[in-house]
Amino acid sequence: MARDLQVVSSDGTAIHFETTGRGTPALVFVHGWLGNVRWWDAQRDHFAASHQVVTIDLAGHGRSGASRTDWSIARYADDIRAVLDHLGAAQVVLVGHSMSGPNVLAAAAGRADVLGVVLVDTMKNLDRVMPGEQVQQMIELYRTDYRRAVEHVLPRYLYSPLTPGPVRERIQREFLAAPAGLPVLAIEPLYKGDLPAIAAQVKVPVRAINSDVEPLDPSINRKHFHDYDAVAIAGVGHYPMLEKPAEFNRALQDCLGSMRAR
Repeated sequence: MARDLQVVSSDGTAIHFETTGRGTPALVFVHGWLGNVRWWDAQRDHFAASHQVVTIDLAGHGRSGASRTDWSIARYADDIRAVLDHLGAAQVVLVGHSMSGPNVLAAAAGRADVLGVVLVDTMKNLDRVMPGEQVQQMIELYRTDYRRAVEHVLPRYLYSPLTPGPVRERIQREFLAAPAGLPVLAIEPLYKGDLPAIAAQVKVPVRAINSDVEPLDPSINRKHFHDYDAVAIAGVGHYPMLEKPAEFNRALQDCLGSMRAR
């Protein structure tokens, strides 16, 4: 049975999280853009027999508060740190999907309780930065015609040909239910952050579980991270934990084993 809990982040925003199970290291899962704790249900059900499983709603998402005025990677990291401070676990592994890759890395920097970080389909090539003009075009589209972006533009980036229909429908439904204005506020920090600088601050092992839609070359990111490796799951889009949860769980278990070996 999951316990619903709440902490207060550095700016006073209420942060909702759930915790299930017992065992070390605690696994702390942080959703991506417009997600929520429910995106990790298959991981909770699988890992709670051997680990404490914690799932977080970032500010503006799920059941957390949305009154924030300073939307930034640093503030999202504070949301995560507030939960970690409340847990008081001796060892944790942070798992961050999509826009929360930088968030969990920033939260991990300098903490003695973080054993490692797992990135889920994010920050796959730190030598490649989206041009500013393209960023502004996407942000403007979200502002002026968000429904068209969700229904006709984003699918080409978010799904593979094999992404199950129910996953596509779920993501679209949840995206379209987002409060007006939140999509832009929530995603802009990802585009504004200095991701290589954030990566360089993290001295614990970083592992990545990616889609195979794009070619994968871990050697690129090894130039930026202290200790990095990556695997790809075949036939999934941007949501491997939802599309192939059993395979994702096996990959995550392998990541944990690799961190322990270190």
